[in-house]
Amino acid sequence: MTTELLKHGSPEATIAPKPVTAEETLLCNMELPLRGVFYPLGFPVEIVTNEQAVLDAANDSWGYLRPRQIDSVVQLRISVSEGGGSECPPTPASRANRHLLSIVADADNQAIVDLKAGFAAVWLNQATIRHSLYLRYHFLEGAAYVLLCTSAVTALHAACVSRYGRGILLCGDSGAGKSSLSYACARAGWTYTSDDASYLLHGTDDPRVVGNSYQVRFRPTAKTLFPELEGRALTPRAEGKPSIEVPTSELPGLITASEARIDFIVYLNRGSSETGELLPLPDGVAIERIRENLYPIAEIRAIHEEAVQVLSGVPAYELRYRDFDHAIGQLDRLVRSHA
Repeated sequence: MTTELLKHGSPEATIAPKPVTAEETLLCNMELPLRGVFYPLGFPVEIVTNEQAVLDAANDSWGYLRPRQIDSVVQLRISVSEGGGSECPPTPASRANRHLLSIVADADNQAIVDLKAGFAAVWLNQATIRHSLYLRYHFLEGAAYVLLCTSAVTALHAACVSRYGRGILLCGDSGAGKSSLSYACARAGWTYTSDDASYLLHGTDDPRVVGNSYQVRFRPTAKTLFPELEGRALTPRAEGKPSIEVPTSELPGLITASEARIDFIVYLNRGSSETGELLPLPDGVAIERIRENLYPIAEIRAIHEEAVQVLSGVPAYELRYRDFDHAIGQLDRLVRSHA
């Protein structure tokens, strides 16, 4: 009788599942034996992880960069779990409250960034690790740059190019042509520092920015402007916006510099002039426009508002243009007049 009951799945034959512990649920004590230090924008970021592919991805993003300073290290602790399919996870959503920022793609892929402590805890699964560009853009670069923008730099939605030793910050809304015009200037012999993200250094007497001068990011439509981009693959970006990412080393003849002094601020107004014209902006207008795009959380915004005051004495203009050649001509005349 007992034998028959066991054969047919009696209660005595059922093995109770092992209870899940709080440690397993929270993933709070995973061993992270691997470590690497990288220098985005020249500032040290330590990555601690249990997956070599994370360090390999960080090396792809920043392995060629050298330190400008070695103190004030920020840290990313990246725990990688098993699981996940072959599909790339969804685009993360970001939320913030005071000094805490969350980056959440799904239940298995998310990060908490403590801006005050200079620290990020990141939890990922193997599916994310297999999509290196996604990992780099959303979690490695996403967490590292926002931490650096609290302690060392202020992010500006602007490109930067230089000519005759004079640097220009090219500002404007999305679609104004910052990336395309900065690259067009570089093709014409200007020094290239950044496309649409420049980082204002804190604690300097004169306004200086650093940028990722090793890469240019274009909108897909830029292929019609620059034939050398034909055949380049698209990379997913935030909010699903694709881009063409090209190392400047693969664009022959470009002069690059990772840092530049800012002598002029120019706001781009594309499509409003056939020949190009440069109009002075009233005092204070440029700074107010820059403030509109600063980090909105009060504790961090106060740091950034103080930092951008170094730009208050920089002459500002509006560039109305339709054609790159006319735009570059106007910018060239501006820097020549002050060279």
